[in-house]
Amino acid sequence: MLRHIRSIVVIALAAGLMWNCGGERVTQSEVGTEEQIGRPLSKLAVHEDAVQATIGVTVHREGAPISGATIEFSRSIAGQAPNYQWSGTTNDNGQAWVEITSSNGYYQARASQDGVEIGSWSSIPINAGYEFMLDLPIGGKAQVTGSSMRSLVVIDEGEAVQIRSLLAHTIATSLGVPSRNAVELAVQDFGMIHSHEVELGEPIDGGCGPEGGRMGAEQIIADPQVLGVIGTNCSGAAVAASPVISEAGLVMISPSNTSPALTSDLAGNASPDYHPGYFRISVNDLYQARAVADFAYNELGLRRMAALDDGDPYTMGLTIAFGNAFSAIGGEVAATATIEKGQTDMTAVLTEFAAATPDGIFFPLFDIEGIPFAKQAREHASLKDATLITGAALLDSKFLATPQSEGVYAAGPEADLGSNVNAVTGKSVDEALAAYEAAYGGFPITPYWAHSYDATTLLLNAIEIVAGEAGGKLYVDRAALRRQLHATSGFQGLIGTLNCDEFGDCGTGRINIYHHTDLSITDPAKLPVVYRFSP
Repeated sequence: MLRHIRSIVVIALAAGLMWNCGGERVTQSEVGTEEQIGRPLSKLAVHEDAVQATIGVTVHREGAPISGATIEFSRSIAGQAPNYQWSGTTNDNGQAWVEITSSNGYYQARASQDGVEIGSWSSIPINAGYEFMLDLPIGGKAQVTGSSMRSLVVIDEGEAVQIRSLLAHTIATSLGVPSRNAVELAVQDFGMIHSHEVELGEPIDGGCGPEGGRMGAEQIIADPQVLGVIGTNCSGAAVAASPVISEAGLVMISPSNTSPALTSDLAGNASPDYHPGYFRISVNDLYQARAVADFAYNELGLRRMAALDDGDPYTMGLTIAFGNAFSAIGGEVAATATIEKGQTDMTAVLTEFAAATPDGIFFPLFDIEGIPFAKQAREHASLKDATLITGAALLDSKFLATPQSEGVYAAGPEADLGSNVNAVTGKSVDEALAAYEAAYGGFPITPYWAHSYDATTLLLNAIEIVAGEAGGKLYVDRAALRRQLHATSGFQGLIGTLNCDEFGDCGTGRINIYHHTDLSITDPAKLPVVYRFSP
């Protein structure tokens, strides 16, 4: 399936509303927003470059939503028969989004099911540059229940669509460099968007912590033409970048953030650091915690565990989630500890762990801290026989090449992606890997390269869907872009099928646990899988 096969979506364009434009007078519709009550429609501000009006429709009968209804709109022009050009289909909540292409004025709407008309409404005012919420009760009057100015990015003829990457270039480079390379490949493979090139601009270093994330995000939003961001690599950077990106109205899609704090508790509740516009392809660590706990307890027979983090949202969130999951199935977390970022002397924490006599240690650290910890744990007389389990941050070639990695279990995303194909570029895993090797030399040293590729194509695909063309210009509504990403369902990527929920979790939920027993193997994709988790 090629990239012209798109998700079900209604795309359209609209332009400015004038009071004397041939439309009907308001006789069967009610305007119910504070912004519009008592004000002539011509007084409402219109975006200088506005060409779209978006209608969020709710169709119901006496309050009961009507799903599967086709809702159609036509411009109302005196002496002319209706021409219902713009349509949408209501979901289970009776809701649909329709974007309209026409000159401005009044409109009429009708709803039908199975080809039979079930309702009609007239004299609905549409104002360019706005997003309207419209209530359509069967047998009642249409009512505008909300409106707001749209956030349009206008791309002139000959200009490029602008996106950016905010990845780790100087810290956690085992994640950042392959991610950046895969983003570049994805942009090349995707090609143009409605005859406009796509530009990445200069890569921006978000580092792996709050300062880099915030500064990088502020640098990105200074350019009003940027539509979306691929990043960050580290959850610690995302915690600071996400609110900045969100407030500016952009979207950000991460290939490798996994902290539950960034999205939700997977039970319908937003997490403290969730901000609208944030999405991720990687798997929420609540799944990884469950996978590690089940594997340790039921597969390895471990009953007492110690857990170590470095205080950032990724490592701390994962060790807390693991402790909860392990305790829930009967295990005991006998000791927990937090080290400093950059700490390499593990004497104190190993002494503490030794006193707790654990069967195993869970240490989801990054290379800087994780490599010395594994080495010193192996050398500690009281802990040398403890089972070591790490997380996805150490599932890279740098750690796998060290002697202390032998025998370590590592939980992380699927690395061997088989014959998967990214539907919008048509590239298979093998083809993408071959292109990566040709362009950058060698294989990507982290499985998150594929997540970066898919994140980029998901963003570009959504931009192409919501973009409208008029007069040689391209118009993209940032709010519509967010909605389109949230509506992602059945997106076929290199890592599998992606579906985005209301809090931005789009990943597959699948986690593998690998066992590193052969030091000659440094490619994560070639490690033996000893456990598979699927929610």
